[in-house]
Amino acid sequence: MQTYDAIIIGAGPAGLTAAIYLERAGWRTLVLEEYVYGGQMANTPEVENYPALGKVSGVELSTNLYNQAVEQGATIEFDGVVSASLTAVEKSVTTQSGRVHTAPVVVIANGAKRRKLGVPGEQELAGRGVSYCATCDGGFYKGKTTVVIGGGNTAVEDALYLANICEQVHLVHRRDAFRAGKILTDALKKRENIQIHYNAVPAEILAAEGKKTVGTVRIRDVHTGETTDISAQGVFVAIGLEPDNRKFAEELDLDTAGYILSGEDCKTSQPGVFAAGDTRTKALRQIVTAAGDGAVAAFEAGNYLAAR
Repeated sequence: MQTYDAIIIGAGPAGLTAAIYLERAGWRTLVLEEYVYGGQMANTPEVENYPALGKVSGVELSTNLYNQAVEQGATIEFDGVVSASLTAVEKSVTTQSGRVHTAPVVVIANGAKRRKLGVPGEQELAGRGVSYCATCDGGFYKGKTTVVIGGGNTAVEDALYLANICEQVHLVHRRDAFRAGKILTDALKKRENIQIHYNAVPAEILAAEGKKTVGTVRIRDVHTGETTDISAQGVFVAIGLEPDNRKFAEELDLDTAGYILSGEDCKTSQPGVFAAGDTRTKALRQIVTAAGDGAVAAFEAGNYLAAR
């Protein structure tokens, strides 16, 4: 069985950057990824704010980063982590396939996942009209009516993306102003087939009559409580992110939202364990900051390994 100096959990921009830096420094590195390389970046149709690249698709950026990590010598396995033991000098992680990997260093770069609405009908109609990825599932709704829930960059990007495919897009936002950037909101307001519902939240998602697919989205005015029904075939939820760090909660310090407590040096409460990217406490969660975290985590991990 091959031995590693570092195990990285997650193959998003933070994890893959950490792998590149660790391999270049001569440390044998294993990357474990549950889903697809690139993380949320892979589901972004266009990235326009990554320095020096101009406009690039999320898939292209993910693929280039993955290939670079492999070329540097990193081992990447698509096998999700179900548990970890992080307090000993030699850490261990157990994967979905039942394999146990050990190394003196673990870099947690598992990102964050889309937050759920928690309204009636959401769980029952998930995959039957309720989606959390517009670029993944938007093509199923060509010429139809969809609803996007949220008010940040992702929600507005989703609405703009769907407006190119769908006949009508409804954007439901709980406030009277968007949190998204001005460039995005200016573009949003120019689209004639996007209707914005301010000060509204989803109250229920209803199946179409006689079917097991989405037919109606019931929204509620946050001030008056009045409800309105929107006839739609698809619902795209974009209300923010939440970390998936419960498996680490007994051994690492987390904040009240579940993010791993870690400063700009990416060190956690356990020696030899580092957190990089969206999974840790930080003010800005972007591709560029995730990549920066990956480099810092790898640098600090290398120092830790060298000191041993």
